[in-house]
Amino acid sequence: MSSIRNSRTRLLTAAATVAIAALSLTACNDGSGVKDEGPSASSSSSPSAQESQDAQDGGGESGGDKNGTDGKPAHNTAKPTASPQQPKPAATATKPAGSGSGSGTDVERIVCDGSNTKTTAAPVNRPVNHMLLTVTNTSGKRCDLYSYPAVRLGEAQSVPPVVEESQPQAVVSLEPGQSGYAAVALSATDGSGSNGYTAKTLVVSFAGPKGLADYDGPAARPALPAKGVYVDDSIKVTYWQTSMDSALTW
Repeated sequence: MSSIRNSRTRLLTAAATVAIAALSLTACNDGSGVKDEGPSASSSSSPSAQESQDAQDGGGESGGDKNGTDGKPAHNTAKPTASPQQPKPAATATKPAGSGSGSGTDVERIVCDGSNTKTTAAPVNRPVNHMLLTVTNTSGKRCDLYSYPAVRLGEAQSVPPVVEESQPQAVVSLEPGQSGYAAVALSATDGSGSNGYTAKTLVVSFAGPKGLADYDGPAARPALPAKGVYVDDSIKVTYWQTSMDSALTW
């Protein structure tokens, strides 16, 4: 009797299983079945755009204001990036305006005379009966040798004339330490001169920009040889020159 019930139970269970399977198959075939679409959009845990911006601004919880959890404005604790230090502009070196020689700037010019030069007088072998005057600038400024030297040998009452052909094209200017030259033809080489005498002293006066008459600066008194020099009335001088050769040409 009990075996008959068990058989019926198994049959009923099997029939129920077949019926459920048939219903499931039918539902799938007509497109009404339920598909698993995954978690719904409403259950997403991704933060909203506003929450992300709040987080970047240092705010508190999502949906709240931009303050920290203690109610005070949040501070950005990140250290600002240091800007590279710019080099300071180089100081421009400046030079004081000067009056150095050869600089192309205006230079104070003075007249060469006995106070700012050294003058020497020396007889030469060639040309015969000639003496060379050398004037060296001993000052710290440029000086100008104007015209020609006014020489007085011994007790002479006048200065000798100049050789006009010896006039240079420009005034002889001497930088400190430079020298200018003039020659003195003391006597005639053929003996044609007259009123000759031996001079043991020499005075050299200097001309100014307008000539000998307008300048009365200190004269020079160079030494002569101990025996003196012979002079006659044919004596002549040259203009100041820039070289010995030029001075001794006449």
